[in-house]
This record gives sequence, structure tokens and C-alpha cells, in this order.
Amino acid sequence: MPKKKIFISSVQSEFQSERKQLAEYIRQDALFSQYFEPFLFEELPAQDKSAQTAFLEQAANADVYLLLIGKKYGYEDAKGISPTEREYNTATAHHVYRLAFIKEVPQREEKEELFKQRIDNEVIRNSFGSYEVLQSSVYASLVDYMIKNNLLHSGPFDSSIFPEATINDLDYAKIRWFVGIAREKRQFPLQYSEDNVHQILSSLHLITDDEKIKNAALLLFAKDVQKWFASATIKCAQFYGTKVQKPMLSQQIYGGNVFEMVDQGVGFVMSRINQHVGERIHSAQVDVTPELPAQAVTEAIVNAVVHRDYNSTGSVQVMLFKDRLEVWNPGRLPQGMTIKKLTGEHSSRPVNPVLANPVYLAGYIEQMGTGTTDIIDSCEAMNLKTPEFYQSEDFRTILWRAEDIDNESDTTENVSQNVSQNVSQNVSQNVSQNDRQNDRQKLGKRQQKILHLIGDNIYISAEDIAQKLNVTVRTVYRDLKTLHIKWSGSTKTGHWVFEK
Repeated sequence: MPKKKIFISSVQSEFQSERKQLAEYIRQDALFSQYFEPFLFEELPAQDKSAQTAFLEQAANADVYLLLIGKKYGYEDAKGISPTEREYNTATAHHVYRLAFIKEVPQREEKEELFKQRIDNEVIRNSFGSYEVLQSSVYASLVDYMIKNNLLHSGPFDSSIFPEATINDLDYAKIRWFVGIAREKRQFPLQYSEDNVHQILSSLHLITDDEKIKNAALLLFAKDVQKWFASATIKCAQFYGTKVQKPMLSQQIYGGNVFEMVDQGVGFVMSRINQHVGERIHSAQVDVTPELPAQAVTEAIVNAVVHRDYNSTGSVQVMLFKDRLEVWNPGRLPQGMTIKKLTGEHSSRPVNPVLANPVYLAGYIEQMGTGTTDIIDSCEAMNLKTPEFYQSEDFRTILWRAEDIDNESDTTENVSQNVSQNVSQNVSQNVSQNDRQNDRQKLGKRQQKILHLIGDNIYISAEDIAQKLNVTVRTVYRDLKTLHIKWSGSTKTGHWVFEK
């Protein structure tokens, strides 16, 4: 079967790098290289015909027209039309399958803005701010094309259709929350209303034109995610020592959608590690420093939830030991990626790109392709041992706790001798004194209790916390501010998150 031709159209000078990277990506990808051949005008050999005639012929004969729009409109011919718009007109006239990607820029040239507005009205398009986001969107769009044209009968998990699911199985409140945070974090262009839910889902490649629901949509927005994917859970455990041994200090299994699983996993860890409080020297406010950087903990858990193999019956596992945090997820690194590459600059190759893109838009991923290096940098900035990554049956991330954690070994010994007593109370009462406390003090008992309450239930209200602790709601919010914990979402459907 001959390969489908993809005509990449843009102002060449503005998108020179992106054009080359996309062509290389399609030619090297294990799946796309079998079905597609990208066309770049700059690669066309010399011919006995005008340049305009040559590239318009290629646009007319293409199977897929891929358009990039940015700041510049480009060179104008005698009629004031750029080559890019002529290519678009030709592809449209010949009914070529069109894909449009709009780069986020502060301001466009006047004609380019008019061209963009035309595209907005004629084609469902995606926005991007970096090449990594562009590549993820192109991936999802090409998989859609392959499914629609029967080139791919069993696609990647996240972009595959779940036949029994309908749009009524999605929670509109979760979609509304996503749109709100994505507009705040990444300037997501669409606004929420029940009338344009299909448009929102379509722009994210989560639904087909005939409203067939993809697996990624269910993982992100289903009313009951575990109804569809029973193993889509995150299992958290805290151990007394450095090995997996019973009894355990604490154990929780969390469900919900991707965002909720991440927040609950992060909450479990951050509420159970040491929180060091600076002295009140210059103001009444004190600086709270967690033993592990929240950014690293969040990145590790986000990576595990987003990049796991959802065809596996295994779950993401978060295990907190006396000396380290381990995060396991079922699955393997993508083809061509190695552990060594993860520790340096590397391209973004998400296992589930249709799922990863909304997670990035919601701000849970800071920048595509930097997760592992951010984990390393944030830990080393706190003088912690360099994090480690391993690939065996599962993929594992290890964050090392502060080395002087061993000084507190008598804490765990005391607690292990009396398991029936309240764990969090024993930990707070029996932590040994050491040199580090000369200039730092532990959190107060009330703040420790707040950490444990939220660690066990990120949906608990401030009012319920205040009632359990017999303090005012104002006091609770003051402690939450000190602990860098904030409420995310609406009053009814939101939850607490630990700020990175």
C-alpha cells in the first residue's frame, strides 16, 4: 500500500525548525513511518515549472494538509495572497483532509490574524506553545485520521474508542473545572458551556465527530473512571523501615480521574514526610520546607499516572520508606528512549499523548519533555541524593529522603512497638531531637493533624477540619497558607492540592 502524503504548509522562515522536526518525527516514528510520507517544499528537487505551480500541485495531490499558523502572513503575490493561503485554498478545493495548528503568539500580522479567523470558522484546530505540544497534537490528529480511514483498527490505548461509552458517561463538572484551570494555566482558547462540550472534547481529540468516546476522555472526565478501568488506581503505602514489611504505617487505594489520582497520591506523600518550619525572625509568617520538594513528588506521580500502560491490570504504586520514596508504574519506556537519555535533555515521547496533552494544559506537567530532569534538579537543589530511575517489569522512580532521617529511627521503633495507637500522634510526639532543630522547629500538632486529615481525604472541607480540631475556620485557612495547601475547583467538586 502506498504511503499517504502529508503536505506541511506554513511560512517557511517562521517555522523552519518545526517543519524539519515534524518531518523527521513522522519518518522515524514506528507507526507513522509505515503509513505516511511528509512533504516539505524545501526538499523538492529542481523542476521545469514555476515554484508556485509545483507546490500547488503537491497540495492538490496530498492526502493530508497540515497547516501551521503563527505571527507572519508571508510573501504576497500580485493579488495580495500568501503561498500558505493559496496552498490552503487548493487543499480545500480538492477536498484534502485538513489539519490546522495555531501557535500562541502575543500578536499576529493583520492578514495572518484574518487568515486565522477564517481557519477558526472552517477547521477544528489546536493551539500550541512549544514544539512538544505541537508534536503531541499532530500525533493525536494523525491517529484520528488513521482510524477514520480504516488504517488503524486497534489504535494506541488512549486514542482508542470505548464502544459502550457515551457522552452522558462524562461528568460536565469535571470538564468545566478543566476548562477553567486550562484557561488560567495555558490560555486554553475555548470557554465552557454545556452547548460546546463536544467542541471542547473534539479540540482535545477525546471524541469523534459522531460522538464516540475515547479511552482518554473516560480517564479524564468520566463520572466513574473505575467502572470502565478497574486498575486505574493509585496504591499508596507508608512503611516503618527501608523494606516492604508488615505492619505498615498507612495504606490507601485512591481512584477518581487522572487529576484526582495525582492529587491524592501527592497528598498522601506530602502529609507524611517531615515539614520543617523556619523561625519567626522577620515576620509572623514562617517558611515551611517539606523534606522532599513538592515539585519532584508531583512530577514523579504525574509521570506514573499519565505514562503508565493502561492495558495492564497493575496499578500505580507509591511507597514511602524511612529513607526514600518509590513510585512504580506498569509499562515500559517508549521505543528509542533509555534511562540515560531521561537524565539529560531529551525529546518528549509520551506513551499516551492524547491523555498527556490535557494534563499539560491543566498545569500538572510544567513543560513537555522536562519531567525527569526537573525531578533531578529540584532534589539536588535541596542537597538530596540524585534521584534514580529503573526499568524492569515496571518503571520505577526513586527519590531519596534527607540522609539524616536515620537520626529519627527511634520514632519508627516506638511506633512499631505500639501499632494500635494513633500513628500520626506517635510520630509527632516521639520524633527525636537532633542538631537540625537548633535552627528549625517541627510543625505544631494542629498543623500536623491538618496534614493527616487532608492526606487521608483531599475533599474534606475547611469547615469539617475546623470542627474536628475545635478551632475557627479562619485558623484553619491560616495554617493551610503556611503549609502551602490550596483549594482547587468549585466549592462542591474541588479538592485540596499541595502547591509545587
